[in-house]
Amino acid sequence: MTSATTLPTVTEETPVRVRFCPSPTGTPHVGLIRTALFNWAYARHTGGKMIFRIEDTDAQRDSEESYQQLLEALEWLGITWDEGVVVGGPHEPYRQSQRSDLYQDVISKLLAGGHVYESYSTPDEVEERHKAAGRDPKLGYDNYDRDLSAEQIEAFRAEGREPVLRLRMPEDDITFTDLVRGEITFKAGATPDFVVVRGNGKPLYTLVNPVDDALMGITHVLRGEDLLSSTPRQVALYRALIEIGVAQYMPLFGHLPYVMGQGNKKLSKRDPEANLFIHRDRGFIPEGLLNYLALLGWSLSADEDIFTREELIEAFDVSDVLANPARFDLKKAEAINGTHVRQLEPGDFRDRLVPYFQAAGLVGETPSQREAEILTEVAPLVQERITLLAEAPDMTGFLFTADDELDVADDALKGMPENLGEVVAKATAALEALQAWDKDAIEGALRSALIDDLGLKPRKAFGPVRAAISGRRISPPLFESMVILGRESSLKRLAAFAAQMPVA
Repeated sequence: MTSATTLPTVTEETPVRVRFCPSPTGTPHVGLIRTALFNWAYARHTGGKMIFRIEDTDAQRDSEESYQQLLEALEWLGITWDEGVVVGGPHEPYRQSQRSDLYQDVISKLLAGGHVYESYSTPDEVEERHKAAGRDPKLGYDNYDRDLSAEQIEAFRAEGREPVLRLRMPEDDITFTDLVRGEITFKAGATPDFVVVRGNGKPLYTLVNPVDDALMGITHVLRGEDLLSSTPRQVALYRALIEIGVAQYMPLFGHLPYVMGQGNKKLSKRDPEANLFIHRDRGFIPEGLLNYLALLGWSLSADEDIFTREELIEAFDVSDVLANPARFDLKKAEAINGTHVRQLEPGDFRDRLVPYFQAAGLVGETPSQREAEILTEVAPLVQERITLLAEAPDMTGFLFTADDELDVADDALKGMPENLGEVVAKATAALEALQAWDKDAIEGALRSALIDDLGLKPRKAFGPVRAAISGRRISPPLFESMVILGRESSLKRLAAFAAQMPVA
């Protein structure tokens, strides 16, 4: 086998080619998408290529629905790829399930070169040999079949055994420089010869993943920390692939830090924070979530948490990724998202609200003229007050609700002045006398009637009006909301509120 010291390697002149190669199982996990993001950012930063392929050889776990969700997730975040599924490229096909002929050709070359061998030992036989030698029976494969004689092989075949194929691991230490963690060494013998092809002839992930990387010319393998222990296998297999002419060079490896959840535990697929689409449905925007995901193991600078995708691309280098685990902090993610929400152009912000109002049943699939007008008028009132787009319908739903269908929440009545009836009556009379119906006129009339005449503090003065108009204790700016609602509806709601007030 090729010596580690003579292996062709990636240099600074080698055009960068990274890959994102998920299995289509379940809904997109934020840790998985963070891996895609770092690969994409590095490719864009270096002027390289990102390849997106699908590892779908596990028919029992893989699903077309999950595949479509992966496409949807990357498209929503604006993570694009240069070669791969959907877009095509020079190394098609980009789904493992469609590449079996390529793998069989590589397997034949590995066999011919003596890099893999037939292994007939059953798990029970391996355990028995360990016991007989006084070793832990759970140590795993003992490399027994490496040098079987022709007679032994013939005897096993006569029994009808179907051998697996195992790769011969090198007998020297395996050392590589991780782009995130520095030099790492796995001692000789620490990794036994491993299975690359099942007894039925089907190749395993341990073979097809590095083979695809080699055939596609991947230069940088940026993947999760959980895969670090399998890297000696990849390095060993790459040595063999270089020797048989399938790989041109050994790629560089970089293992990205774990994404942790609550209680310093690895973020599980079962954790709500792990589900990318839950964040989208709650009202994260791509700019905000992309910004936050980039902070899970990397930062623009010590004092800059907010940045655009262009700033990320300009600054990102995998060598700056931290090795320590990164914790998914939902409150920080929401705060960062809120900053990006406030940075949206008003028209863009308004348009992004529409699906959330539709989901809440407040506007139709095609908003009516009046619904569209309200959306346009209310958007500026909430843009500075929300962190998630899904907060807007709850905050402003009263503007889309029929006057006779408005419900006043129980907590909206807390802290009302003792002379509630008088306050509502004075407010109604002042508003009925108005000639103009605009913010300044409404505010002036109510201040004069409730603060100047009745001597109330603003919160006590306007609280009853707010409850009558919105049904809530907290709402967007009251006077602007009343302008949007209109004179007729505002007075009708005050009258209904007065009629519903408890009798003293």
